Parts: sequence; C-alpha cells; structure tokens
Amino acid sequence: MFKVYILQSQLRKYLYVGMTNNIGRRFKQHQDGKEKTTSPYKPFKLLRIESYPTRLEARVREKYLKSGCGKEWIKSILSTNI
Repeated sequence: MFKVYILQSQLRKYLYVGMTNNIGRRFKQHQDGKEKTTSPYKPFKLLRIESYPTRLEARVREKYLKSGCGKEWIKSILSTNI
C-alpha cells in the first residue's frame, strides 16, 4: 500500500506533497530535518494521507497534487478547514 501525503509547515507558509510506502518513517525524516527540500520549513503537521494499492496510482495522484490544479484543490481544502 502506498500513501500520498500533504505536509504543512507550522512556522512558514509552505506545503509539501510526497509519496511513500512507510508514512511513519517518512514523516520522521521530514521532522528530523533529514530531507534537504523540507529541512528549512520544519516542524510539520500532517494535513492529509491518501492510500493507493499501487505505486503507479499513488504517483499519478502525487503528480496531480503538485500541479497547478492540484495546488488549488489543496488550498480549497485548507480554506474549508479554517
């Protein structure tokens, strides 16, 4: 099972979308600053996790969420949660 996840920086205006087969390990890597891309933005909160049966399906969703339309979708979800 593969997961697509969205992280939000708790200190700065920054969202990160990623994919993994081990969400606990991956979240810890982000929180511990072991990822060059996200390190300056830690700590994070996990906004959303979606599960997919195959890596390919998860990758398609991840690519969508990183696109312009996907970012707009994420913003709409955030605005409804406020």
